[in-house]
Amino acid sequence: MSSKTVISTPDAPTPMPVFSQGVRKGGILQVSGQGSVDPASGEFVFEGDVKAQTTRVLQNIEAILKAGGATFDDVVMLRVYLTTREHFAPMNEAYAEFVGARTPSGVLPSRTTVFTGLPLEQMLVEIDALAALD
Repeated sequence: MSSKTVISTPDAPTPMPVFSQGVRKGGILQVSGQGSVDPASGEFVFEGDVKAQTTRVLQNIEAILKAGGATFDDVVMLRVYLTTREHFAPMNEAYAEFVGARTPSGVLPSRTTVFTGLPLEQMLVEIDALAALD
């Protein structure tokens, strides 16, 4: 039985002390939900712009994937949380550009999108990722 390993990188926002940026167990890597936080400054960025927030969130996920030895081509599932249905189209546009360009196999991850409240008022989108490594 393999043990769990914390995945941590300064290239993604520092998480709250109650969870890890990511956890790897065997060939599974789970990335915690990410918001639009700049890892260098620790500041929330792109307030009011869901498309720009989506790109920042995916950059944060990519940094954690890399720290765990994975890429977007290893991602089997992304869960997207939005605060309102009106943000779906611009989020989807940024998502398609970012994920499509980083999935050279052409096999895009599965995805679920949920409309809900998020922890910070300025958060318009949060995304988490599940990757499977061989």
